[in-house]
Amino acid sequence: MDILLLGPPGAGKGTQGAILAESLGLPKFATGDLLRDAVKHGTPLGLQAKAMMEAGHLVSDDLILGVIRDELATPGAANGVIFDGVVRTIPQAEGMATLLAERGREMTYVLYFDIADSVILDRIAKRRGIEGRADDDPNAVATRLAAYRAQTAPLLTWYGEHCGVTTIDAVGSVDAVAERVRAVVQAG
Repeated sequence: MDILLLGPPGAGKGTQGAILAESLGLPKFATGDLLRDAVKHGTPLGLQAKAMMEAGHLVSDDLILGVIRDELATPGAANGVIFDGVVRTIPQAEGMATLLAERGREMTYVLYFDIADSVILDRIAKRRGIEGRADDDPNAVATRLAAYRAQTAPLLTWYGEHCGVTTIDAVGSVDAVAERVRAVVQAG
């Protein structure tokens, strides 16, 4: 079972992805985590990613898909993966579909975490107060939301046309949202 989690930054994808991965016994892939791990282990793709990141450039779709290809080849990913915001552009979605097809698989679910920007801003302000994350600065958040709307939101249409998208109301307690996710996955 391969599940893609989509939604704006602060929608709860990371939290819900971890809960879902644990309950299904599947690994959770997040782009940043995969890239950091590849850099840490000095893989050829990791070294390329490190050079791009240190130069201040975005990591290319080909490089991201290469890291995902390597991870999909691991034994732990044989039965499926929770993809936590991994696909961010239509070329990445097309590449992901190819990577899964090479393994005789396809995206089982695409879950869109729907939440208003005002709720996101409140959540991130609270998180910033607790965790002190530099990337939770209001200007950085505004930039990430704008990038999401411009680059990632079009994926909802693409996935809607290719395999369907299920919208999850991402407002409420962690447990309430997790129950909504669980109901969709169990009903399928």
